[in-house]
Amino acid sequence: MKILFLSTWFPYPLNQGSKIRGYHLLKALADQHDVALASFEDAELRPEWLDHIRSLCPVVETLPRKPFQTSRLKSVLGWLSPKPNTVTAIRSPEMSALARRMAQSWRPECIVALTYVTAPYALEAEGAVRVVDIDNVMTRMLYELVPLARSAPERFRRWLAYRKFLAYEKSLYPRFERALAVTENDRRDAQQWFGLEPQQLLVVPNGVETAAGDFQSYAPEPGALIFNGALTYSANYDAMEFFLGEIFPEVVRQAPEATLRITGSAAGVDLGRLAINDHVELTGYLDDVRPAVAQSWACVVPLRIGGGTRLKILEAMALGTPVICTSKGAEGLAAQNEVHLLIADDPHAFIEQTLRLLRSPDLRQRLSQNARRLMQEKYDWAAIEKDFCAQIEAIVSRN
Repeated sequence: MKILFLSTWFPYPLNQGSKIRGYHLLKALADQHDVALASFEDAELRPEWLDHIRSLCPVVETLPRKPFQTSRLKSVLGWLSPKPNTVTAIRSPEMSALARRMAQSWRPECIVALTYVTAPYALEAEGAVRVVDIDNVMTRMLYELVPLARSAPERFRRWLAYRKFLAYEKSLYPRFERALAVTENDRRDAQQWFGLEPQQLLVVPNGVETAAGDFQSYAPEPGALIFNGALTYSANYDAMEFFLGEIFPEVVRQAPEATLRITGSAAGVDLGRLAINDHVELTGYLDDVRPAVAQSWACVVPLRIGGGTRLKILEAMALGTPVICTSKGAEGLAAQNEVHLLIADDPHAFIEQTLRLLRSPDLRQRLSQNARRLMQEKYDWAAIEKDFCAQIEAIVSRN
């Protein structure tokens, strides 16, 4: 079977959640079928990255433009459009032409589009079964941002963005033969928000490579906390603004040895709104975040917005680093509070759970063992890839 894969991010290296998911969906199909990839370049591509993806796909074409790159004029004009500002600003005639050309020359039986960014280009091609990976339900994420606004004008801007995105996604996803949701919660929300029929939605969970190297030799550093997520993503920024402002100062007061390491890029981020002190380290981009996670006593994930399952949580649990998170962070996971992780939703509870874990090696060991076992049994990418490929094959055969 021939498949055209349209990617918002170049799916290698595996240095952020959307790339990790995209890579494993691509790999699942490429292991069994002929896949052509069309992708934006979110960074300058190294030859070894291209070589790796070309070892999976016989055809790889990239567009030398970042997926969310836009001009100030386009951004301003976007607010006057009935479509979401982001969608209007990032529309790419070049990607539209590339996707059409590849569809005509490759003649795929199936087109897979990652996120709302590449979804419109998939709809321009005819004669193929079209599948869209929703990943994060952006409408819900924007809806959750509204009450977190600091002022009435900001609240209105967020409400307007939410309403525009709701109308846009509602007009977009029902036009696909199938849409992929990350969790059952996302599946339910996609039906509710966008009017999708139950048979249009497939659940393809996020996973983790549980056999990708042994990091058990790393000794955890007492007091060391980590947040393994880039601040350039709004949900991560909000999580750290919440944690640094309302939780971490009290943790440090009661446990002066506590430190927090925040990984990932902070390029272009307003650090002035974050209560960063001498106990906080911004690592910047790391080629491999796993050693930093494995060396940490605990991973904190105080997310308040977003959808899907958090690859940062799966990654930490697979490495045996216990997780303290909000209910929103644990949403969609088959993980139980006090068995596989610790859940806390308000600042007082988060402070309590953090201090409790920092002070108890026995609790850390128990959570670590249970979490690793859960990852091996339910969230290994190898099993998820196999099931995803079988579902796509079944869809195409019925059409």
